[in-house]
Amino acid sequence: MTELRKVAIVGSARIPFARGNTAYVEETNLSMLGTVLAGLADKFGLKGEKVDEVVAGSVIGHSRDFNIAREAALDAGLSPRTPGTTMQIACGTSLQAALMLAAKIASGEIDSGIAAGSDTVSDSPIVFGNKFQHRLLDVNKARSTGDKFKAFKGFSFGELTPVAPSVNEPRTGMSMGQHCELMAREWGITRQAQDELAVASHRNAAKAYDDGFHDDLLVSCAGLMRDNNVRADANVEKMASLKPAFDKSSGHGTLTAGNSTPLTDGASAVLLASEEWAKARGLPILAYLTTGRVAGNDFAHGEGLLMAPTIAVSEMLARRGLSFEDIDYFELHEAFAAQVLCTLKAWNDADYCKNVLGRDSVLGPIDPAKINLKGSSLAYGHPFAATGARILGLTAKLLSTEPGKRALLSVCTAGGQGVAAIVESAA
Repeated sequence: MTELRKVAIVGSARIPFARGNTAYVEETNLSMLGTVLAGLADKFGLKGEKVDEVVAGSVIGHSRDFNIAREAALDAGLSPRTPGTTMQIACGTSLQAALMLAAKIASGEIDSGIAAGSDTVSDSPIVFGNKFQHRLLDVNKARSTGDKFKAFKGFSFGELTPVAPSVNEPRTGMSMGQHCELMAREWGITRQAQDELAVASHRNAAKAYDDGFHDDLLVSCAGLMRDNNVRADANVEKMASLKPAFDKSSGHGTLTAGNSTPLTDGASAVLLASEEWAKARGLPILAYLTTGRVAGNDFAHGEGLLMAPTIAVSEMLARRGLSFEDIDYFELHEAFAAQVLCTLKAWNDADYCKNVLGRDSVLGPIDPAKINLKGSSLAYGHPFAATGARILGLTAKLLSTEPGKRALLSVCTAGGQGVAAIVESAA
């Protein structure tokens, strides 16, 4: 049996994240992904070089981007011999891409890979309804002018009404925010607790900027040099003044625009490699990606839509024989403040741990001082497919100056799924 190799995280790059319809209104998923891959290539001397595989994706995509990973790799100036694979698992896309590449590196199938993601709500595809769509298809295959006119028999101008992209869950018809409102109610998560977590995220992110933490992580794009959602002046009083965003009528809504991630544009990428590949090129090894897990739950029949990370983390730790006591830092994606708080409460709930996670005892509480030290998605924003790589790159840099440490990453996704991973210090 071949011994598994260590998977090195060489480094990362991302463009600043921007609130939807602001700095990147003229950008596309492809242009943003190409920009971030070019920045990564410049940073690590990869222009014209072959990387064994690029795996990337986007959640909101156009049909023209049929293999965005390959096209962006070519646009970035990587060798044409670099293959690209496009995949998607909603908000966990780029972290799952990293886990897929890590498995290939560990087994010796490849020596290097780039995991990446890009998403933009500012360039969302607008489509027509099925009736008009079928008319256009009939016109396209019509052989005569008469057949083309027949395709429009019974046409009404109402068919031209565009169908806007939907973020609602196909199985429930509810948005992620509406689902999270139900979770917050089930777990007794207060509005104040959500607002306090959101403020902490902004303040931690702002401090990270002030400390220069992001200086070598960001690649400018369209003139933007830093994330435009981070608010150094965030405070609970301002948060408390915001109205509910998803439950506007019951009087019990607790999720607002402040304690939920905004619609965001952005792209990020992480370079992974075997130790030998990195050392042969004189490249750094910031940390090691050691394990991961993907899980799903039955959200359509009552389980919380964004609670699957609790399962992924539990299964991952069990397979590795680890507990929360073995983890020094927790990087928990903040889709909503309520989601993070529900997750933390579930891991410390005996009934949940027994009945859902199959554990004899609770995973336990987590010291807040170990969670999202540099801020997370509530502050930086959340371009769906790009978030996993942002978190992975940030974590690797954090651990590069912290020898002997271990970090746990957790990302909730649409469709009732969750992606988790463990990163360990290189020294």
